[in-house]
Amino acid sequence: MAVLLRGTSAAATTAAPSSALLATTFRRARGCGRLLPAAPRLRRAFAARASAQPLEVCAKESITVPGRLGDCPFTQRVLLTIEEKHLPYNLKLVDLANKPDWLFEINPEGKVPIVKLEDKWIADSDVITQALEEKYPEPPLATPADKASIGSKIFSTFIGFLKSKDPSDGTEQALLDELTSFDSYLKDNGPFINGGAISAADLSLAPKLYHMEIALGHYKNWSVLDSLSHVKQYMKSIFSMDSFVKTRALQEDVIAGWRPKVMG
Repeated sequence: MAVLLRGTSAAATTAAPSSALLATTFRRARGCGRLLPAAPRLRRAFAARASAQPLEVCAKESITVPGRLGDCPFTQRVLLTIEEKHLPYNLKLVDLANKPDWLFEINPEGKVPIVKLEDKWIADSDVITQALEEKYPEPPLATPADKASIGSKIFSTFIGFLKSKDPSDGTEQALLDELTSFDSYLKDNGPFINGGAISAADLSLAPKLYHMEIALGHYKNWSVLDSLSHVKQYMKSIFSMDSFVKTRALQEDVIAGWRPKVMG
């Protein structure tokens, strides 16, 4: 299938940000709980990027509905970062079952996501999001180093449990232990990993929790325990964000995407 080029609504918005957008953009003052209007530098940043060339983003195409975004949580992390930084972008959807020659020309490994930044194609979601943070520091999304690994073991324990065919092998408990630890952290430090503001760590973890919820619900009839109320609220809050809704995969794609792991 040919590569599909889709201009997102973010890419189509090239006018200067509205006064309503600027008026509702806030930063939290140090040492106090009140909200202050966005700093002038943030206004300038929005105005400059609104007229900038859209970023080019290559991502996996849906395997169930042609022309829709596919099921890669690492791609969603990148798109969430772009959305939260209010950057215009164009999305090229790639059929990974029939990879085009041009994909290998810009990334010899033939993998996505990849983003064109300053005339250079960048691969790997860690590298891409760091590069975006450095080039577009406003609004800041960087997570402090001492918090950046919070919740980072949940994804691997989810995969272990999903693949498991032995109910007594401890993989479910390993996942519950990680979720319980995360719940305790959120109770004391939340509602997000860096406190009251969304940061890069949340944008990395949330797509993985979305996959966890769908895949385990489908293949194991399993869901996060009600007793882990802070985790459940965390998921609900992020999953309802406009940027998340806009960039999430279809449930049927998530289910199909994990099927080889379950059946293998």
